[in-house]
Amino acid sequence: MDDDGRYRDGRSDFIRGAKDIAKVAKKQVGKKVGRGMDKMTDEYTKRSYKRFEEEDDDEDYGGVPGNDAGYYRNDSRANDDEGHSDSTEGHDEDDEIYEGEYQGIPRADSGKAGSMDGVTAAQAQQFRDLSAYEGERRKDQEELAQQYETILQECGHGKFQWTLYFVLGLALMADGVEIFVVGFVLPSAEKDMCLSEPNKGMLGLIVYLGMMVGAFVWGGLADRIGRRQTLLISLSINSVFAFFSSFVQGYVSFLFCRLASGVGIGGSIPIVFSYYSEFLAQEKRGEHLSWLCMFWMIGGIYASAMAWAIIPHYGWSFQMGSAYQFHSWRVFVLVCAFPSVAAICALTTMPESPRFYLENGKHDEAWMILKQVHDTNMRAKGYPERVFSVTTIKTVKQMDELVDMGDNATWHEKWRIKLTTLFHQVWSNFLTVFSPEYRRTTYMMMAVWFSMSFSYYGLTVWFPDMIKYLQKQEYSSRTKVFVKEKVEHVTFNFTLENQVHRQGEYFNDKFMNLKMRSMVFEDSLFEECYFEDITSSNTFFKNCTFIATLFYNTDLFKYRLVNCKLINSTFLHNKEGCLLSDVSDENNAYMVYFVSFLGTLAVLPGNIVSALLMDKIGRLRMLAGSSVISCISCFFLSFGNSESAMIALLCLFGGISIASWNALDVLTVELYPSDKRTTAFGFLNALCKLAAVLGISIFTSFVGITKAVPILFASGALAAGSFLALKLPETRGGLLPQLLMLPSVLRCARPISTSLALSRPLAHFRPHMDPDPSRPVERAIRAKLTDQLKPDHLEVHNESHMHAVPPGSESHFRVLVVSSLFEGLPLIKRHRLVNEALKEELSTCVHALAIQAKTPEQWGSNSTIAKSPPCMGGSKGDHTVEEKLKAGRE
Repeated sequence: MDDDGRYRDGRSDFIRGAKDIAKVAKKQVGKKVGRGMDKMTDEYTKRSYKRFEEEDDDEDYGGVPGNDAGYYRNDSRANDDEGHSDSTEGHDEDDEIYEGEYQGIPRADSGKAGSMDGVTAAQAQQFRDLSAYEGERRKDQEELAQQYETILQECGHGKFQWTLYFVLGLALMADGVEIFVVGFVLPSAEKDMCLSEPNKGMLGLIVYLGMMVGAFVWGGLADRIGRRQTLLISLSINSVFAFFSSFVQGYVSFLFCRLASGVGIGGSIPIVFSYYSEFLAQEKRGEHLSWLCMFWMIGGIYASAMAWAIIPHYGWSFQMGSAYQFHSWRVFVLVCAFPSVAAICALTTMPESPRFYLENGKHDEAWMILKQVHDTNMRAKGYPERVFSVTTIKTVKQMDELVDMGDNATWHEKWRIKLTTLFHQVWSNFLTVFSPEYRRTTYMMMAVWFSMSFSYYGLTVWFPDMIKYLQKQEYSSRTKVFVKEKVEHVTFNFTLENQVHRQGEYFNDKFMNLKMRSMVFEDSLFEECYFEDITSSNTFFKNCTFIATLFYNTDLFKYRLVNCKLINSTFLHNKEGCLLSDVSDENNAYMVYFVSFLGTLAVLPGNIVSALLMDKIGRLRMLAGSSVISCISCFFLSFGNSESAMIALLCLFGGISIASWNALDVLTVELYPSDKRTTAFGFLNALCKLAAVLGISIFTSFVGITKAVPILFASGALAAGSFLALKLPETRGGLLPQLLMLPSVLRCARPISTSLALSRPLAHFRPHMDPDPSRPVERAIRAKLTDQLKPDHLEVHNESHMHAVPPGSESHFRVLVVSSLFEGLPLIKRHRLVNEALKEELSTCVHALAIQAKTPEQWGSNSTIAKSPPCMGGSKGDHTVEEKLKAGRE
């Protein structure tokens, strides 16, 4: 018993000790998090050059006694009044102590750098940790981009990619169907819901607005929670609300369901293309992404065929009293949800993108998926014995994100915190699309997407409206006019259509069991007449007189009688219905479906050509060339004076412009890194839908007025888009990159170190490092310093030619900044402002930077720029420095 008692006492002491340790650890973590928040008050991030000391040109910038200027790796002294200094930062080997924020010229009242208090040291350490984290993450992304391409080469292209092709094709097909649904059901839905012209217009645009919201939301989420999971959620929302929209009866509820359905399907395009591209090697990517675009065309054909087969069959309907009606057009809406449902079922059998897993540090999950791809393809090709040789894959370093939910938080509070954190992560990722590295290309891509969408959607909706207008014109030309006719004791029991009767007299006539279409009676007299079971459309009685006339079970409501006199006349059992202003018969319905079917089918040649040539001529030539030809084809619209001519021009424009869309989709996928790909694609696709709404609204307002304005708008937008497209970088033959959008990194002369557990070399897959005469790094430095410091005078000098780097490099710079923002600031704080403005360049490609930071007064008294010291010989083991320097100067 004593032993048991001692055991229990010892166990209790152990538990209490463990709890005490846990409390202390929690308190220390809280303090560290608090210091992490405090560090945001000091907007200065130091850059460590320790990694450069281990590379090839360690001693390029050795100190020269008495020299007035130097770089941040120098220990030489400088004059504070002259506004420049040479400073360095350091840390111990274990990264535990940050010895001195600056080792340059301290202020007289600041004491030695080593006397910094503990709080400042901790802040500086955290700044350094964040900077080091960003550098490590960027390096990991570089290595991953190269290794991943090599792994895809080993996995090959085969059964797995083709299976995924058809699965994602169903999702893209659902997007194509969604575009056509509302347009096909409007002629029938307006009868059931009594839609006015504004209501019909809103119903036509609501789908685009929903897709705009969906593209932005789902695109951002796909970069955070995964491509497959996000696509499943978005397609599920689309399917559910598409199903409900076929049963709801009211206009508002139907409008809401189509809006929610559009929000769901909005994520299809940005996610599908990004998802599929991450399973494709570079030599297959352009071609097979273009083949994938075929499914959007198939979706349009499916919608047209189903509308043609279902909607005109009015017998496919039932009703329960007068409150609930289910007509054939609702069957069509239900059938249009099938592609989305099929895509959901098929997608559950496919894995997540391994590239997404690697970006988020999930090595084992990614390795298993890539092995599955390899084994599936090898078995299908008849090589089941081949072994997946990759043993280790580079993963990107992750930042720990701790969110304190509290010990007593309820489930809804936890969900609120999770959703809030996710929102901030998505929003932060979206803002990086407009960071200096991506800003120029993002703005140009926005312009290209907007111009393409504005012209394409504007014209594709303008074409059918013009065809309807021409049909009405031709219909009106066949109108029969009867003047001063007298009709007595006659029974009309046949259809009356497209006639105008003026100053007629009708006595004791019967109008029974008939349809009136586009009938107008003006200044006529009806005496002792009988109207029974009349269904009318676009029929009006103007300035007529009715004497002792009975209306029984008709839809000739009083609003069809314009300025008419009713004398001893009666209306009994009026029909419930809507005032329809358009001619709506089966022949016109078939014509609408047939035109849409032809217009969608016409893009087939363009799809085939773009798929075969995408990897041969490049994305930019395909995009610009197709846009130019589409622009030229717009001018043929002025010759479209007949229905058949407009149909032919619609097919021509659609067949040409589809190549531009395919190239734009491929280019968007390849321009942005994996962790921002769907976010950028979703944003650009959302902008596309906004441009579509504007284009449709503007172009359709000119129907029947003039053709010149739509032609000029469309051709001007396409011309501008093709011009801007040529300014974008070509991505053909490149890696599916993490850093393709960082020109300063790609043009850095320093080679990328890579260690892979693969059976073949990587030299073939290294990015091209040729210098660019346009000097993108120098432009970026000028732009950032001008934007953030508002200088009165600014000079940026590229001094890379003075050092042992390849000709044309942008790795060594000197800047002179004269700004009133420096007034009252010591030299160190001035340098902090410059360093903070250029932190991206300093953490990527710029090897060394010399700074002169002066006030306007200092510049006025001494307007000279210091000279840099000569190169001291580069790396100790490099015996070709003299040749490199000579080549650089030449």
